[in-house]
Amino acid sequence: MSMAAILWGTVGIATQAIYQRSDLSAVTVGFYRLSFAFPMVALLCRKFIGNQNSRVGRREYLKMILIGIMLALYQVFYFASISYVGVAIATLVTLCTAPVLVSLLSVVFLREHLTGYTLVSLLAALLGTILLVGLPEQGSFQGNVALGVALALGSATGYAIVTLMGRTIAVTCHPILSTTVSFGVGALFLLPFAAKNIITAAYSIQIWELILYIGLVPTAVAYTLFFFGIRSIKASSASILTLLEPLTATILAWIIFVERLAPLAIVGAFLLVAAIFVLYQGEKKNKETVLSLGQ
Repeated sequence: MSMAAILWGTVGIATQAIYQRSDLSAVTVGFYRLSFAFPMVALLCRKFIGNQNSRVGRREYLKMILIGIMLALYQVFYFASISYVGVAIATLVTLCTAPVLVSLLSVVFLREHLTGYTLVSLLAALLGTILLVGLPEQGSFQGNVALGVALALGSATGYAIVTLMGRTIAVTCHPILSTTVSFGVGALFLLPFAAKNIITAAYSIQIWELILYIGLVPTAVAYTLFFFGIRSIKASSASILTLLEPLTATILAWIIFVERLAPLAIVGAFLLVAAIFVLYQGEKKNKETVLSLGQ
């Protein structure tokens, strides 16, 4: 899970490089991200499970289709939100509300217990993300703020559904199968919206290299790790671990684009690390308790 979040943190850097060198839209980048990842995970799916997918029921496939649509939608909603309220607020609302939604929904639908460790790490992660991302100065963005925030909340909701659905089918369906189906569905869902830009955009070798990287490394590899990891930890814990994504993105931006962290952002980064440490301690203690009860 942690490695998946770190790899996701590189998407923003690669995407920013694409925007600087081409006129590809956010929806088109999202389409390429899923469509380039699909062949790789499909090959892995064939190698790991072969024809065992015939044992998977119709209900599981319907859940995979929903995951695929949500994968596509939460990317589109997030990118659209940026155009209305800017990157900072869009990222803040999406990243901070997603783990809250997952934690609350997992208690209701998955009957997971919200332990003290999870609660403390959740609060630390939320505060850390706020300090890390920061808020823009008043008047630094234009547009419909209410619509932008609503889109960011839609992005967070989409991610929460992906996490919860991934958790519910993890015990009955191989994660590489759910990843393959979800990527295929997500790419097909975005294709009609990206078709015009795909045809009219200009491409270079560098653009194709960046698109290939986004599709294979922080998508095919990262989501495979995500769906494998979610089998062994709670959905609420998984959502907190993914907050490593903004930490990774910030560090890479500092190294590559010389974007320096403000003092409060450094505090936020330490809070994120502390949240993950508390989370791991909670998971470790939970496993030890389960083992002791089984003896």
